[in-house]
Amino acid sequence: MKSSNCIWVVTRVSHKIYRNHYSTNTNLTTWFNKYVDKTNVSSWNSVIVELARSGDSLESLRAFSSMRKLSLTPTRTTFPCAIKSCSALLDLHSGKQTHQQALIFGYEQDLFVSSALIDMYSKCGELKDARKLFDEISQRNIVSWTSMITGYVQNNNAREAILLFKEFLIEESASENSDNVFIDSVAMVSVLSACSRITNKSVTEGVHGFVTKRGFDNDVAVGNILIDAYAKFGDVGVSRKVFDAMVVKDTISWNSIIAVCAQNGLATEALDVFKEMVMDYDVKYNAVTMSAVLLAVSHLGVLRVGKCVHDQVMKMGLEQNVVVGTSIIDMYNKCGRVELARNAFNRMKEKNVRSWTAMIAGYGMHSRAKEALEVFYNMMRAGVRPNFITFVSVLAACSHAGLVLEGWHWFKTMSYEYNVEPGIEHYGCMVDLLGRSGHLKEAYDLIMCMKVKPDFVIWGSLLGACRVHKNVELGVIAAKKLFELDPDNCGYHVLLSNIYADAGRWKDVESTRSLMKNRKLTKPPGFSLVELKDKVHVFLVGDKEHPQHEKIYEYLNELIMKIQEIGYVPNMTMVLHDVDEEEKEMTLRVHSEKLAVAFAIINSAPGSRIQVIKNLRICNDCHTVIKLISKVVGREIVVRDSKRFHYFKDGLCSCGDYW
Repeated sequence: MKSSNCIWVVTRVSHKIYRNHYSTNTNLTTWFNKYVDKTNVSSWNSVIVELARSGDSLESLRAFSSMRKLSLTPTRTTFPCAIKSCSALLDLHSGKQTHQQALIFGYEQDLFVSSALIDMYSKCGELKDARKLFDEISQRNIVSWTSMITGYVQNNNAREAILLFKEFLIEESASENSDNVFIDSVAMVSVLSACSRITNKSVTEGVHGFVTKRGFDNDVAVGNILIDAYAKFGDVGVSRKVFDAMVVKDTISWNSIIAVCAQNGLATEALDVFKEMVMDYDVKYNAVTMSAVLLAVSHLGVLRVGKCVHDQVMKMGLEQNVVVGTSIIDMYNKCGRVELARNAFNRMKEKNVRSWTAMIAGYGMHSRAKEALEVFYNMMRAGVRPNFITFVSVLAACSHAGLVLEGWHWFKTMSYEYNVEPGIEHYGCMVDLLGRSGHLKEAYDLIMCMKVKPDFVIWGSLLGACRVHKNVELGVIAAKKLFELDPDNCGYHVLLSNIYADAGRWKDVESTRSLMKNRKLTKPPGFSLVELKDKVHVFLVGDKEHPQHEKIYEYLNELIMKIQEIGYVPNMTMVLHDVDEEEKEMTLRVHSEKLAVAFAIINSAPGSRIQVIKNLRICNDCHTVIKLISKVVGREIVVRDSKRFHYFKDGLCSCGDYW
């Protein structure tokens, strides 16, 4: 066979060899001897290169070995792809042998060979060997620099990657032959990847300026990594500006900005971007897109939109995709449809630990701890090993239901049986579980013996429990810790003030409120959402912007009068103590969730279920009011607050007043 035809044969046959090698004992050397001139080094090189490029790394290495057994002399074309195959297989032993061969034949100083070796050692975790090779190169090119910078990034050593980039800039400016080391977009992607992994935002901004100066800001890959880099600093606004300024956007660009918005609480913006993406006919959305969109829907809790996205997922044939399927489970759970989540879960042919965990978490947030634990036990029977997040979901389910014994059991079991050391999230669940069930001393003792430093979530859980169980002593301890950890959070001062008020310590109440005024601390604004007739309605506390606000307030007053007849008394302890009783009661009446419920009752069919989403934890008074409203209007009312779902029906709540 002529050498010019070799590539054609390899392209057509190499995949067949790879598929059938083990089942038919097809031997690459036998095939090569039969069809190709085995003494032709160029033919062997063609085989090695084609197999490496097509992903058949193992066969590529076998071809290289067969060639050497024939005592043929490799060329500079032979080694880079052979070394690349070692990198792909993470085969350090073969990589070192190939390195030795390169030394023997005098190719170690070849820039392409040395760069491939740097990449191989880096991917195998041998950074010292990679750096030694790099330092020994007498005249480096951009491939060498990029390989070493990328090696540091791959091995989570972003600081060294940035320092090496600084060295590169110095060498570039001093080099007489600047064309040899002139930076390219591939190198900048590696540098920006390093920037996204360090905490110094100014470094990213500096590199961004360099990118713009050198004209790489129009490169799609550079733009994509910039979106991600700024997002990791929480600067979503800059990420969006980078995205909007990109002349050319690919699927990764759109997916990145949708995910960035969804992950940073900008769910509406994420859905708006998705709509723009759908209108761009040059870009096709995929499984990653749908997963990010479903995350946005989960945050908003808009069931109608979620169902539309699910329909699109089914049309695209992605329902059996594990990542997308898990996102569907999470979406239905957070939209208050745990049964639909379970149906989606049951339809999944392949489930991973995240799929099981999503279902456990869903049952937990809906106060269905029994079902959550049942799924957990089925997960273990299926041979799926629970991970860190799984145990967070299990303990949260126990916490929501007050299952103290079960919670203690799994908290103790997770480390010695499953080798999962308790993290801050697990301790948080246990402190919440113990505190809400009245075991305040045990909760405090657990905090004192934690293996990690307690954060504001831990102390906040204890403070909230002290408020419920009127424990002033521990409440003061928790509050002082919180003032140190999160001094600008008004909520902790309000809780402490209410604890003092319950105990009749009015001087302490006054001093706490004065401190809040002096420091100009304000509570984060509460709002509630209602999805009705294909539209999402937003209500703030005391909202008078809604077109129906007069009708809403009038109807809410009627409801308050009806529930007062069956025993409702406003819980004034939730309101500032420096206003009169009438003003306190009016303040309670205009809480956003009450307005949302009244609006939904007016504008929906009698007997239909109402669902409200609140950004903060529902207060005691609103919880009582909505329970009684569900009784007087004969409706099921669902409220998703920042902690869990509350199902109100016939004057009762699914949480059993335990939240």
